Amino acid sequence: MDAADALPLAAIVVAVVALGVAVAALLVARRERDAPRDVAIVGDPVLDQLLASQMQRLDLAADELMAQAARLGEIEGALHHAVRRFGIVRYNPFEDTGGNQSFALALLDDALNGVVITSLHARTGTRVYLRTIVRGASDTSLSAEETEALRQAGVDIRS
Repeated sequence: MDAADALPLAAIVVAVVALGVAVAALLVARRERDAPRDVAIVGDPVLDQLLASQMQRLDLAADELMAQAARLGEIEGALHHAVRRFGIVRYNPFEDTGGNQSFALALLDDALNGVVITSLHARTGTRVYLRTIVRGASDTSLSAEETEALRQAGVDIRS
């Protein structure tokens, strides 16, 4: 596994840990907010006011934490549809051109849905093709370079 493959996995792990910490803090904050407030009666008006102010701040922080936990859940849900897997193959399809300027680029999400973009460069022009990929498969035949780009993106293609 190279660094490009490890980065999305690391992001998910960090997001899951952050969500766990947020939920734990939320539970503690709710318990504190719902606890009886008899503790705030110490007899000193200045201390009572200070304790009441701190409890209000704690309630606001708990509400903000709940909002952040909800937002993190939305982001994690959207992340599954983001381009997270890719593969690229550069090649030279014609004898009269050089420099491997043609390419096949696979762009996929976690469910292996996405596209393969192929560019064929020749002296007379460049053509671009797009193949739709659903669950790791194409409804049209793929070139060897397109198949290799999908393999690099993590699609298990059996020959």
